[in-house]
Amino acid sequence: MTDAATLQHVLDAAVVQPAVFELRPDYRAGLLAVAGIEPGASDAASEALLQRAESAARDALHETSVDELPHVAAWREAYRAFGAKPQRTRNSVEALLRRAATGLPRVNRLTDTYNAISVLHAIPLGGEDLTRYEGAPRLVRATGDEPFDTVAGGEPVIEHPEPGEVVWCDDAGVTCRRWNWRQGRRTQLRDDTTTALFILDALAPLTDDELERATDELTEQLARLGPDVAIARRVLAGTP
Repeated sequence: MTDAATLQHVLDAAVVQPAVFELRPDYRAGLLAVAGIEPGASDAASEALLQRAESAARDALHETSVDELPHVAAWREAYRAFGAKPQRTRNSVEALLRRAATGLPRVNRLTDTYNAISVLHAIPLGGEDLTRYEGAPRLVRATGDEPFDTVAGGEPVIEHPEPGEVVWCDDAGVTCRRWNWRQGRRTQLRDDTTTALFILDALAPLTDDELERATDELTEQLARLGPDVAIARRVLAGTP
């Protein structure tokens, strides 16, 4: 899985279940598959990007609370629609924005990059190790039987989503619970990840142009992570 054509084939097999679009007809998923990443520690470029994101978050939140930001508020509403409590289970971009004032985490240059883009564009953005997928990524409303590989109390456990919960999954089980709340252990990015899948989650009022700009900037930043980086992209959306 090293060339753009192979990556595109993976993305072409990705699906969003109609029941998800019935819940939120305005939902769009921007998918990015990337190969040829050279793993590395946080560097000057990723540090500069994180600092820019932290500054942007402070400006955005100077006179507005996190939950009043339009796209964050839209995701809180979406969580309530399938029974989740957004005060207890915050979407990924809200969680990052709440950390921005005291400093975003520094993990490695790959994770730093996508966290920064998420904050800069106020959009939930998940990253997964694509080599650990079994089958194509799918966004569905869970039956409640799907396995989710996670950690509780410091120990690995298998949990299950609530029936009707919106989850990303593959043939082996759930890869991310509650749309964009918590990613599983099996497919999480690692320090040695070279091939990755990124998912940018969009709801109104975020426009198609804004989703494209966020995807463009993520593409540009990922391309610097190796001389042979290959990237494929796709947008999944409901019928207008």
